[in-house]
Amino acid sequence: MTTGTTPVTAFARFARWFRRRLVVFAGLLTLGYLLLPNVVVTVFSFNDPKGRFNYAWQGFSADAWRDPCGVSGLCGSLAVSLQIAAWATLGTTVLGTMIAFALARHRFRARGAVNSLIFLPMAMPEVVMAASLLTLFLNMGAQLGFWTILIAHVMFCLSFVVVAVKARVMSMDPRLEEAAQDLYAGPVQTFVRVTLPIAAPGIAAGALLAFALSFDDFIITNFTAGSTVTFPMFVWGSAQRGTPVQINVIGTAMFVVAVVFVLAGTAVANRRKKQQE
Repeated sequence: MTTGTTPVTAFARFARWFRRRLVVFAGLLTLGYLLLPNVVVTVFSFNDPKGRFNYAWQGFSADAWRDPCGVSGLCGSLAVSLQIAAWATLGTTVLGTMIAFALARHRFRARGAVNSLIFLPMAMPEVVMAASLLTLFLNMGAQLGFWTILIAHVMFCLSFVVVAVKARVMSMDPRLEEAAQDLYAGPVQTFVRVTLPIAAPGIAAGALLAFALSFDDFIITNFTAGSTVTFPMFVWGSAQRGTPVQINVIGTAMFVVAVVFVLAGTAVANRRKKQQE
């Protein structure tokens, strides 16, 4: 009887062990699925293509890393995208933070309608928004280029900043601000020393999200760019002729920078948590 029940017992133990770690396995599989394209980009940044297309592994080479701007127009388009993303992030962070505080802290007419309208750019298909913006700019006689791209990016990134900051503001404990006022802090001093530091994580999250969305956007940018070429547009155009290795280099470098920022933010948050304990 012992011999016959041993396999069943072992299987039951394995089943219990697997059930306890099912979430971990699912998380690892999801993480691997998400990181797989980044791994391919990193590997092919060291490729040595013999022909025009960088779609098959030919051999190891670090030449592209030594000269990431070796392809004409690549670094110029990258600089344009970084400038647009930086200005769009600054504009949307300031405007989005003010809108979020207004919606979360104040009562006014049409507040519900504004709350609903904020979600429209997030729900609307990008191609519809892009065509609408192009029609608007052409009817206004605006010259398509850097500034039309920036205006469009501020418009569609604003909703994401408002949502991120508003969620943080609504979770704040109002008693902290009341305590500061009880200690004779004025409105400005209370906002700078109490409200703003508490809302800072939500503002930072909204700013980072706006930067990523602006830098990565292609559809709306393609409609409103005119002769201006951003990095996503350069990548799309290069894919028609053969993707250069330098594009993979830039992509890998950006991925590494993003990971460093995330790890640094996590380390700072853990350090503050330990200090508070």
